[in-house]
Amino acid sequence: MNCEEAVKLMDGYLDGELDPITSQAIEQHLRDCGHCDQAYKTHGSLIHAIGNATPYFKASAELRERIQSSLRKETSEQPVRNGVRGAQVLFHKRQSEPRSILWEPPWNWLGLAAAIIFGAIIALNVVPRLQRPGADQFLATQLIASHVRSLMASHLTDVASSDQHTVKPWLDTKLDFAPPVVDLSSEGFPLIGGRLDYLDNRPAAVLIYQRRKHFINLFVWPAESNATRSTKAISRQGYQLLHWVDSDFNYWAVSDVNVNDLQTLKELFEKQMPHH
Repeated sequence: MNCEEAVKLMDGYLDGELDPITSQAIEQHLRDCGHCDQAYKTHGSLIHAIGNATPYFKASAELRERIQSSLRKETSEQPVRNGVRGAQVLFHKRQSEPRSILWEPPWNWLGLAAAIIFGAIIALNVVPRLQRPGADQFLATQLIASHVRSLMASHLTDVASSDQHTVKPWLDTKLDFAPPVVDLSSEGFPLIGGRLDYLDNRPAAVLIYQRRKHFINLFVWPAESNATRSTKAISRQGYQLLHWVDSDFNYWAVSDVNVNDLQTLKELFEKQMPHH
């Protein structure tokens, strides 16, 4: 992330409106760029000062009731008009009246507001799902966020060991399932360790492998009985994800290595699993 991008996203970051990945990218940039960090602190101080200095007045119950009563009276007195002709009649009538408002719509604004809200609800529930981010896309965001957090917070592993016979028993005792663990050191993917995570509304095991100077997080949790066996590659925000399912488990590999490395990891992992 460069300075221009950080400045454009600063308001959203200060308001807590950004996704975890973008927020972490800004935080990393602020650590590296003294100029942007100073701008961030100044902006934050200004927001804090304005918030403290601005008076806040809460409407009394009496005022609220007067406003509501006025609205009810106004809507009850409005004539019911249908079509363009009705609007024209009302328009000419108002022209002859010594009032600043010459025309009123042939519907009350409360009904229009209700119609807009109702339409929004219908759109949210009826618009085809293809127009919304899919479940895999949402999960991919969670997976990338977990991967990035593990690197930034120095919490890559809960159990650090290259010995699969150390990592697997530790995970087995912490989870309600027994994830497969294999060491791929001889194939160029040394096992670094394992940790626990929580994804897709349930606990997950994470196996950490290394590829040259890059780390790969392999997330594992039980597959549903009707899960389709397939492989899917996703690329998001500079990270590669590879998802596959076997008869027992869901697997998501996440890293900044290229997708071919993840595909190789998958093939080697499946080859050395106990039931192969």
